[in-house]
Amino acid sequence: MRRSLLRLLHATLFALPLAAHAETTLKVGDQQLQTRGVLEASGQLKDVPYRIEWFNFPAAQPLGEALNAGAIDIGGLGDAPLIFAYAAGAKVRAVSATRSTPVDLAIVVPQDSPIHNAADLKGKRIATTRGSIGHYLAVATLERANIKLTDVSWHYMQPADAKAALASGTVDAWSTWDPYVALSEARDHDRSIANGVGLSSGLSFEAATDDSIRAKRAEIADFLKRVAAGQRWALAHPDEVAAIQSRVTGLPPDVLKTVYQRAQLHPVPIDDGLIAEQQKTADLYHRADVIKTRLDVTPSFDKQFSQAAQ
Repeated sequence: MRRSLLRLLHATLFALPLAAHAETTLKVGDQQLQTRGVLEASGQLKDVPYRIEWFNFPAAQPLGEALNAGAIDIGGLGDAPLIFAYAAGAKVRAVSATRSTPVDLAIVVPQDSPIHNAADLKGKRIATTRGSIGHYLAVATLERANIKLTDVSWHYMQPADAKAALASGTVDAWSTWDPYVALSEARDHDRSIANGVGLSSGLSFEAATDDSIRAKRAEIADFLKRVAAGQRWALAHPDEVAAIQSRVTGLPPDVLKTVYQRAQLHPVPIDDGLIAEQQKTADLYHRADVIKTRLDVTPSFDKQFSQAAQ
């Protein structure tokens, strides 16, 4: 199974043209090439003293599985996927954190849908990716609306399949995140009937395996420093980020500009307050019986890189 996963990862490999004599390779997992796009646009991939291999994923769930398998050293994923990976026994730690405005995740429905608010979701079919921030949003939205999780039909699938299911009417709603939300709204004219404001922490993380933290500490620290610098630069340059991201991913520049402008993604320190927020997210999953045992999330964080990541 591990060899099969590695073959799948190498099929989606994007290796940077760095110096051929670089002795160390840092294997980095990315989603929709968002991190790589920011680093390229901001110039943070110049003069990297080690080789970077990029592995692109459509969502956090397969990225977390790759971390768990040791197929990548480090990768970016949201707060909920990190909890799922940790609950599954993955030997990974969050080594840096970012926060975004949680309007960048939403439950979307077709333009002509009779669903207009969370209360209308009762009895409906909801598509989402299991263990994703979209999954978390759906659970939290239903809980706030006093709707039992058993009062809806859950359809777990990857974003491309969920998008097709919504368009065909196989499901009634799709709980997802940007850039999928922005693309759905701009191109398919879908409507958002709920978002993460007041429900989601807006946190996301770079997580690294325990083995990589021990063996590639200097490379990880340098990479996190470049990511933080790129994120700060992107806040003031949404047009440039959107343009280069569009060339890399094929997504429309106007959609990507919307993604960056409304996310306002910025680095934040890993401190006790942040860990307490993550604990609340884990507790919601346990309360909803999505994860079977209560987790103490504190061991899933490593604060030693905080200075580099800031």
